[in-house]
Amino acid sequence: MFGKPKASGQRADLTSRVGAGVVAGACMLGSALVLEPAGLRYALAAAGLAAIAWLALKQRGASAMVDSAAAPASSPETAAQLGERAGAPPGDPAVPIMALGAAAEPQAGVDHPFRRLLETGPVSLALLDHSGAVIEHSGAFSRLAQTSRPLIGVSFASLFDAKDRADLLSAIAAADSESGQEPVVARLTEGRKETCAIIFTAIQDDPKVIAASIQDVTQEKKLEAQFAQSQKMLAVGQLAGGVAHDFNNLLTAIIGHADLLMLKYSPSDDSFADINQIKQNANRAANLVRQLLAFSRQQTLQPRVLDVGEALADLGNLLRRLLGAGVVLHIRHGRDVALVKVDRVQLEQVVINLAVNARDAMGGKGEMEIVTRMTQVGDTAGTRLEPMPAGVYVQIDVVDRGSGIDPDHLGRIFEPFFTTKPLGEGTGLGLSTVYGIVKQTGGFIFVDSTVGVGTTFSLYLPPHAEAAQDRKSHIEERARDLTGVGTIMLVEDEDPVRLFGARALRGKGYRVIEASTGEAALKLFQQGEADDVDLLVTDIVMPELDGPSLITAARKFRPSLPVVCVSGYAESAFRDKLLGIENVHFLPKPFTLNQLAGKVKDVMP
Repeated sequence: MFGKPKASGQRADLTSRVGAGVVAGACMLGSALVLEPAGLRYALAAAGLAAIAWLALKQRGASAMVDSAAAPASSPETAAQLGERAGAPPGDPAVPIMALGAAAEPQAGVDHPFRRLLETGPVSLALLDHSGAVIEHSGAFSRLAQTSRPLIGVSFASLFDAKDRADLLSAIAAADSESGQEPVVARLTEGRKETCAIIFTAIQDDPKVIAASIQDVTQEKKLEAQFAQSQKMLAVGQLAGGVAHDFNNLLTAIIGHADLLMLKYSPSDDSFADINQIKQNANRAANLVRQLLAFSRQQTLQPRVLDVGEALADLGNLLRRLLGAGVVLHIRHGRDVALVKVDRVQLEQVVINLAVNARDAMGGKGEMEIVTRMTQVGDTAGTRLEPMPAGVYVQIDVVDRGSGIDPDHLGRIFEPFFTTKPLGEGTGLGLSTVYGIVKQTGGFIFVDSTVGVGTTFSLYLPPHAEAAQDRKSHIEERARDLTGVGTIMLVEDEDPVRLFGARALRGKGYRVIEASTGEAALKLFQQGEADDVDLLVTDIVMPELDGPSLITAARKFRPSLPVVCVSGYAESAFRDKLLGIENVHFLPKPFTLNQLAGKVKDVMP
């Protein structure tokens, strides 16, 4: 294949071309795999070792070829067969490239360390002929391919997925000795079906011989996909949170003015029923907005320490009514399950959403399980799980025996507005709400599904060491007297919201001073016109001077003035701006007349 070597200079040229080709290919591949520094260092170091070993073998092989040039070939048939396999014309006395794992024996019965390195080393390499057939290969490539068939003589491209073969063949045909070729990313068809990046470098021109440097990049590609998905979810969440804030202002005005109108009519009046319909539909819209905020992790949570088993037991009867008579629900509690600190209402919402999805997947008939237990999670790298801290978690599994989820849909099921249900039968916000609640709680959620077998959603919640709090605390208080006396400054840049709030509070007996901006409110404090104010009620997000800045400035004039902040965003979004400032309370939008009056009643000194 090389032709007949005639001198030591020709032998040196041969070995230098082979060694340089391998090093060039390995270095190009290492330079392309810059996804993380440790992987880059490993690829370059291992490629260097392989190149040294290959070069040493070639030197010994070339020496053997030179020494045998003057003597007849002991097995001419074998040499011819090898030459034909490597692409040499029939009858050509060329000698084939020496095998990576079968170089000329240095001494009979001696296992040379360079051979062991190539057979057991970590770098995957292969030699190809002009058509792309495998001439020789390292042991690492054989282990990576995990194929039961011999690799010698097999088309290199055929070892990879059909959709990648055209790119591989094009790269093989275009391979040269230059170092500017981009790696080809392809997926193996057998074994674990790893994803590989391959660099092709021509190490001989006549006949053409190509060195393929193969690197397993499965984990890197998985991390790339996870990062891209998390960025997309973050961007959609930010958009959803902004839209939800604007809608909350509109819904606060609609619900509030509906409450004011209902005060003028008796329940027997036809207008009362009409106004009640307006309020009910506005509340439905508010629930959709809360789902958007849940997905974007910007909703206001009220976490409490509770027993998961007790919470699910209380929820069991409601779940059975929701699921219907055709679904048999089994709730199984593990032993010594730790307490968790979560918003009870939101945890119930998570379980209900997952249970309803399971019912729909089973067509309203079948068995479903909810299982709780303690579980130890180790290193999740290289698994189906996204990165999560190692440790002990409270695990809640929701298991159905339904139709399963198509693998093509698994990567999108937590996206807002994505649904596989027919038009009009789903908003596409159920699982995105679940995802947002779990993430905002500090937990993790994963799905494992097989088409035709069923689906398991697994929640991982961090355990909490405190004693359980009152599990009935989420129940609304009974109706109480919400009237009061005192002076309130109401600061709100949305006119409809401010008008509703002022009328509602005046109707409860309070004196109200209105300000449409933070600057206007601060000016009243500076001019001494707010000396008799008993309570400051302010929006958080306002142009120029926002709520936290106004509170900080107002406390310079009234250090002990109590404050109620109202916002369509989560309380956590601004709490870090009020560190060290006490007696600040929060009321999320949208709120009703009674909720506003109740909060003021609680805070008013």
